[in-house]
Amino acid sequence: MDSSRGQNGIQLLLAAEQEAQHIVNASRNAKLARLKQAKEEAEKDIAAFRAHVEAEFQRKVAESSGDSGANVKRLEVETNTKIDHLQTEAARISHDVVNMLLKHVTSVKN
Repeated sequence: MDSSRGQNGIQLLLAAEQEAQHIVNASRNAKLARLKQAKEEAEKDIAAFRAHVEAEFQRKVAESSGDSGANVKRLEVETNTKIDHLQTEAARISHDVVNMLLKHVTSVKN
């Protein structure tokens, strides 16, 4: 009797070990599947973020290149305005400057 009980116990232990091995393998496979799914989702998120950043960059490049023409035009107008102002001021005070220079050049000091 003891030997049949021992055989029966060994059979139960072997069956429990096989069941445990199946559970471990199933858990391992589920873990690998979850990791693969997480990796795929992360890659999708990265691709979406990269596309968003690239679109934002292209938008800014388009704005800055479109703006550069307007900036150049604005700077040309500002520069021409300043040149006109300087020429007007020079014409206004040139007679006085010439007289002052002549006075200092022609006067002799000891």
